[in-house]
Amino acid sequence: MNTTIEASGELLLVYLSGELDHHTARTIREQTDTAIAMKQPRHLILDFKNVTFMDSAGIGLVMGRYRVMQSYKGTMEVRGVTSQTKKLFELAGIGSIAIIKEG
Repeated sequence: MNTTIEASGELLLVYLSGELDHHTARTIREQTDTAIAMKQPRHLILDFKNVTFMDSAGIGLVMGRYRVMQSYKGTMEVRGVTSQTKKLFELAGIGSIAIIKEG
């Protein structure tokens, strides 16, 4: 799993690439939380466009970053998901805490 993090003003973009499972989620979580603490963005975007595999760790990753963003009074978006992943996220309740965009 590769992660690229870009900050622009009050926006933090996290581009995910590869397989997202319980082993890789920890590193992504640490990198993202560190960037959030340093930049204190108002909006976080997690881009799943290049994710080739995801297990339940993906849901945990999103929910955990939502809690972190809440502490900074920020908002969150999940984009680049497949229609199947979007349905999974919505069933898990992510649609009520973040904007979900296919693509």
